[in-house]
Amino acid sequence: MKKLFAFVFCLFVCAAGWLAYDAYEFLHAPLSTDSRALDIQVKPGETVRVIGAKLSASGLLDRPIWWEIYARYTGKARSIKTGEYSLSTDLTPISLLDELQLGKQKQYSFTILEGWNIWQLRDALAADPVLVATLQDVEDKDLLASIGLADGHPEGQFLPDTYFFPRGTTDAEFLLRANRALVAKLDEVWLDRQDNLPVSSAYEALTLASIIEKETSVASERPIISGVIAGRLRKGMRLQMDPTVIYGIGRSFNGNITRRDLKTPTPYNTYTIAGLPPTPIAMAGAESLEAAVNPAATKALFFVADGTGGHVFNETVEAHNKAVRKFILKK
Repeated sequence: MKKLFAFVFCLFVCAAGWLAYDAYEFLHAPLSTDSRALDIQVKPGETVRVIGAKLSASGLLDRPIWWEIYARYTGKARSIKTGEYSLSTDLTPISLLDELQLGKQKQYSFTILEGWNIWQLRDALAADPVLVATLQDVEDKDLLASIGLADGHPEGQFLPDTYFFPRGTTDAEFLLRANRALVAKLDEVWLDRQDNLPVSSAYEALTLASIIEKETSVASERPIISGVIAGRLRKGMRLQMDPTVIYGIGRSFNGNITRRDLKTPTPYNTYTIAGLPPTPIAMAGAESLEAAVNPAATKALFFVADGTGGHVFNETVEAHNKAVRKFILKK
């Protein structure tokens, strides 16, 4: 009888040792690499057992019971965060649990392009496959209020940049974040502005920056165009900037600006109104914001596209008209 007991006890010790070794090896070995399904969605209310079963079904965990036992023993089972995770196969079951506990969710990106206007931004947001649409029935005039900001015109209120976010983010949350980025950058450049600018507020500087953004994509030209606009404002000259006319036409603009367009009054037509338009006309990037408050010292009051992506700048209307004939009328 003693021999039988000793034999059973020996088997028990050996089995326990083998199980402990198996658990240790499993928990410290990389995840299975024969699976292509490396993304997992942890939904609210799912237990560690359910999550382990998902991981097992996807081929990432071949012995999920050890993972569950470890998660419960360490207390980490209670702090797994919901969300979508992109898992790499160099993770171990332990580091995988740490990722789920820390909430390192899979990130998606959306880029607000410099020069987009508000309807281009909203069209792109509506077409994004990840962002949760909540603003599709909100009119532009109500957009800022709908994301928790003061009433106002939404044009130019979102900083061009690439933003990263997890699945489940709403379009309203995204726009609020982009607005905060814009406000922070605008406050920064406004504090570092030159003295004696022909604009009296950060909002006017934002409007000026939006015109610079639409007039050129050449970084070196932005301060010069800012200087031209500043010079015209100081002299009381009308800005006569084509992008403002185009913005006033709106979505119906067909790509060709005509003499009739230049003469048709709108709140944005700087051929017919004095000073700046009432709001920005596009989303201005950081370089245009900086150029708006730091215009180059220039005597130029005119510029015309040279056909290569840049512009020719002139001080007199005679020289400007000559450049127009050379680069525009001949073309």
